[in-house]
Amino acid sequence: MARLEFHGVTVQYPVYDVRAKSLRSRLVSISTGGRIEREASGVQIVTALRDVSFTLADGDTVGLVGHNGAGKSTMLRTMAGVYHPAWGEVLREGRIATVFELGAGMDSELSGYENIQRMGLLLGLRQHEIRARMDDIEAFTQLGPFLGLPVRTYSAGMATRLMFAVATSTRPDILLVDEVFGAGDAEFQEKAARRMHELISSVSIFVFASHDIAAMKRYCRRFLRLEHGQVTEIEAGEL
Repeated sequence: MARLEFHGVTVQYPVYDVRAKSLRSRLVSISTGGRIEREASGVQIVTALRDVSFTLADGDTVGLVGHNGAGKSTMLRTMAGVYHPAWGEVLREGRIATVFELGAGMDSELSGYENIQRMGLLLGLRQHEIRARMDDIEAFTQLGPFLGLPVRTYSAGMATRLMFAVATSTRPDILLVDEVFGAGDAEFQEKAARRMHELISSVSIFVFASHDIAAMKRYCRRFLRLEHGQVTEIEAGEL
């Protein structure tokens, strides 16, 4: 059984040594969802999420929509526990996996095999779980003997294959995805899409942040719109 609940969650960022006027201009110019809350001692407080509440349970597939800077990535990272709320509470039941920031934790001086171990541990896998998934990761990357070489010798496409294979090797209860379906060349995109579909079908809760409305409608049945730090549930016809 999986569950993810937000109760009055507010997430804020301090921005140091920035003039209020220039910060306001930048926030407006990029249509960000953040708002300056207070100014004290040269510190600006930007609120990315404000008093957000919702409940996700088994079977929910949820799309997050909104302009760039609206708070979609902040929402995903708060769901995952990367960001912690200034106020409110996040309740999680079930194992969470994320597919965003491909390559987080990758070391270009280490070999492909060593990076599989490194990234797997960062994803919360145990050594025996990583070993159990090794054959699948090797097959998906199609990198063969290159897995024994330092990642700095890889092309961008080869590194993407390795990163995506590790990121999607888990079988979580809750899957959080941030706009990754366009990664790699055409052949890899098709292969990645099939793998993502299999992974999505196996989880209890799926949350997807994207600007691809067609993909969102294909994978999701609920939709949350983020705007100026506020969250509103909408119907598919409002996308």
